[in-house]
Amino acid sequence: MIHPTSKKYNCIIVEDEPIAAEILETFISRDPELTLTGTCSDAVHASNLLSIHKVDLMFLDLHLPVVKGFEFLKQLKNPPFVIVTTAYHQYAVEGYELDIADYLLKPIPYERFVTAVGKFKYLMEAEDALLEMAERDHIFISSGKKQIKIILQDIFYIESLREYIHIHTKTETFTFKMPISKIEASLNPNIFTRIHKSYIISKPKIEVKSATIVQIKGKKLPIGRTYKPFIDL
Repeated sequence: MIHPTSKKYNCIIVEDEPIAAEILETFISRDPELTLTGTCSDAVHASNLLSIHKVDLMFLDLHLPVVKGFEFLKQLKNPPFVIVTTAYHQYAVEGYELDIADYLLKPIPYERFVTAVGKFKYLMEAEDALLEMAERDHIFISSGKKQIKIILQDIFYIESLREYIHIHTKTETFTFKMPISKIEASLNPNIFTRIHKSYIISKPKIEVKSATIVQIKGKKLPIGRTYKPFIDL
């Protein structure tokens, strides 16, 4: 019996091998918190599913027809959490640079699947906690055993460097081990906007802007090509 307060997460499978997709479907069906929204075999159908449904988690094969898995992921403006499924271990580093939740090698043991989904749920809960705090004028971010309070109005811009973010404020720079996509989800989009895969800015702090750069606190920050159509500065 499912407890009434159980979380529910929507997921999709993007996999062109029918047997591999069937195995994932079976694994997903064993977890009462996961709801399979759809299974597809290429990036085009995956895009359609993502546009129609609210998706929390995507199981993504890398060797898809036409558009490969990572290329598809790079094209997404606000991707869901991703667990990569592949027979090739050499893409793991690139995967973690794209903020994936986990990287599963085929054939996937059920125990390893459970571990990966556990990582996803932990990240979702952490994101939910950040989202609750975003309604206030500040956020708390964990740093070791401490909780650092950051006043949102003090933030000039946020910079990503691999698995770390640097939050530049009017008094100092804070560094945390966190993907930039996670803090982006916790910020008010009317005030903060992503202009590049490595930068989030506070719009009221813009000093100079053009089609390719914005200047904040004397620093010129590039506007990424894939972000231009979505930016309202």
